[in-house]
Amino acid sequence: MNFRTGIFPSMLGAVAMLTSMMGHAGSASQTGAQIVEKIVDYRMGDREHRAYVYYDDSIRSSRPLLLMVPNWLGTTAANRSQAAQIAGRDYVVFVADMYGRDAQPADAAAAGRTVQALYGDRADLRRRILAAHEQALAWAAQAADIADVQRFAAIGFCFGGATVLELARTGTPLSAVVSFHGNLSLPPSEVPDQPLRTRILALHGDADPYVPQPQVDAFVEEMRSAGADWQLVRFGGAVHSFTDPDANTPGKAQYNPKAAHRAYAMMRNFLADAFAGR
Repeated sequence: MNFRTGIFPSMLGAVAMLTSMMGHAGSASQTGAQIVEKIVDYRMGDREHRAYVYYDDSIRSSRPLLLMVPNWLGTTAANRSQAAQIAGRDYVVFVADMYGRDAQPADAAAAGRTVQALYGDRADLRRRILAAHEQALAWAAQAADIADVQRFAAIGFCFGGATVLELARTGTPLSAVVSFHGNLSLPPSEVPDQPLRTRILALHGDADPYVPQPQVDAFVEEMRSAGADWQLVRFGGAVHSFTDPDANTPGKAQYNPKAAHRAYAMMRNFLADAFAGR
């Protein structure tokens, strides 16, 4: 595993724009804040992966560690800027590379093909997210003054939201898992026989055509059967990708600023409770 570091004050313009969307005062756009990007290269089998870490270098105390799985487009500049904004002054965000350094999708069509293949091979999907989880912990072990692994959660968006739910299904202990507009359920035959060792918050667009009611019902039944500590929040009128400012396919995948603002606030409250043991 190799590390490289960069400091990017120029990112703060994009971060400030996203901050306005989230309405979070403790953000990287504050005076004196400086977002640091660290590149973490690692190998999984014969495939090279490149993860990214973001945190505010002006803070002199350790913060909770978030493993973030971005949407199906992978580690794009937009998704990395989103990670930097989420980190702000409150978190260290480790952005997982689910595809491989040289296998990032060129466009949505390529992303769709790759994601469908992974949905068809859940064992491979779990191996990839477990590898990213391992790398996040390995990086944090060398940065104990920055990242607190005792406060370690996973968050994900769209495909990433489905992926962090898969991480929870492996029985991996985490403080919390938060899924934003992700696929929710599995066929009953594919649900692993593992206890859920984390609390779960699923943030779902009630009008999401890609996550229809039968899938929502199956998720609810799975959580009940597992005796999980879970919450499902449904945002009326919101469709898929409702936190993504670039999503603009009406009725299917579209940004909804009101739902996005509320969802991010719920994430922060949920994580605060989890990290405090409430």
